[in-house]
Amino acid sequence: MATTHVPATRTPLSESPILKAYAEKTRGSARLAARAQTVFPDGVTHFARFLQPHAIYVAHASGPRKWDVDGNEYVDYVGGHGALILGHSYPSVVNAVTEQIGRGTHYGASHALEVQWGELIQEMVPSAERVRFLSSGTEATHMALRLARAYTGKPAVVRFSGHFHGWHDHVAFPSGGAAGILTGIAEQSLVCAPDLEKLAQLLASRDDIAAVILEPTGATFGQAPLNGDFLRHLREMTAKHNAILIFDEVVTGFRVAPGGAQQHYGVKPDMTTLAKILAGGYPGAAVAGRADILELLNFRGDQDKPQPPAVPHQGTFNASPVSAAAGVATLNALRDGAIIDRANRTAAAIRDGMNAALQRRGLGWRVYGEFSGFHLFVNREGDGAGVEDIYAGRVSAARLKGGTPMELIHKIRCGFLLHGVDVTGFPGGLVSGVHTGADVDRTLAAFERVLGMLGEEGEL
Repeated sequence: MATTHVPATRTPLSESPILKAYAEKTRGSARLAARAQTVFPDGVTHFARFLQPHAIYVAHASGPRKWDVDGNEYVDYVGGHGALILGHSYPSVVNAVTEQIGRGTHYGASHALEVQWGELIQEMVPSAERVRFLSSGTEATHMALRLARAYTGKPAVVRFSGHFHGWHDHVAFPSGGAAGILTGIAEQSLVCAPDLEKLAQLLASRDDIAAVILEPTGATFGQAPLNGDFLRHLREMTAKHNAILIFDEVVTGFRVAPGGAQQHYGVKPDMTTLAKILAGGYPGAAVAGRADILELLNFRGDQDKPQPPAVPHQGTFNASPVSAAAGVATLNALRDGAIIDRANRTAAAIRDGMNAALQRRGLGWRVYGEFSGFHLFVNREGDGAGVEDIYAGRVSAARLKGGTPMELIHKIRCGFLLHGVDVTGFPGGLVSGVHTGADVDRTLAAFERVLGMLGEEGEL
């Protein structure tokens, strides 16, 4: 089996021909990045947008492509951080939003679209007996954990190492805590390896665990994959220990299947967190789940003497009319699953084509993934591990997520951008249902060129 050989000398980022060529091609973005350095920390507005020597600044986008301020065109696999399975400016979404903006953007009141939006979620997502809207995925996981603690009366929650659930204090730190996180919160937010035996030991050793939360396809969108058997055993285990099972389907919801990973695998959690695709690229999120849990959000008491909910929840932009309009249009487009299936087939073609390119060069790197995602595994250990080894659990999660040096990620991303493709920092990508065969061809051609340039810099 082919192995990866890495020469002793690599070109440092400061001298990288890839980065220099990219910078030359994106001078307009460089000027904006210089201005942004005096405004934003690191000059960016999102952790994942940080790129050396600078990020691209996008001027407009349509379908599966976007254009930067220098006029460069890119096939887009960032996809609004996963929100745009319909691509940019999908006609029915644009029409719905345009019409709603003319009617009003914020009523400070209930409206018909929020009911329609919630009913679509109930129809599509198996666990959605009740729905509560929020504005972001971070808010959704925060709410779900609070509800679980309130419902069970237990203080502790469990999450799996490497799984991402937003940036709030209960989830945004490695085991042991981090700067700015209160010690008490870290002590009650337990981090477990994604291993059923270790989780079983943890659940058996404590009686104060309210919930287990996870990304059901693995962290992040399957970069460190899990499978249906894992989820089925997890469902049994959490039920046995009276712990609430929360699927974080912020990414996988309406992407893996119309009803998310829970529909695909036939495993129903107690609660589900949703965002991204839910609102069609606009701010919007939801917690969906068992009626007896979400009734903690109900006003209490009788009609004559109502009392505040056990778990009060506000939110200025909950179920915003514009987001609701976009969400209704998006979910209607996805209900029959055809667009999701198309995205899955396109992603498979990309994975197959990239692996063929690696095989032709005799490289031990691998491209893997399921559904509409792809991940590049940079096998620096040269042990010949294949895609089948990744899915059999023979490659550690640490190597799959976090094993690629940051300087190499910058070279890969800039190399792709230099050749007209924008990938994520996994490195990898999220494929939409509107990517075409021409987009796949351009992506594979770019990958060949990136590999050639990386080889010249001593990275292969």
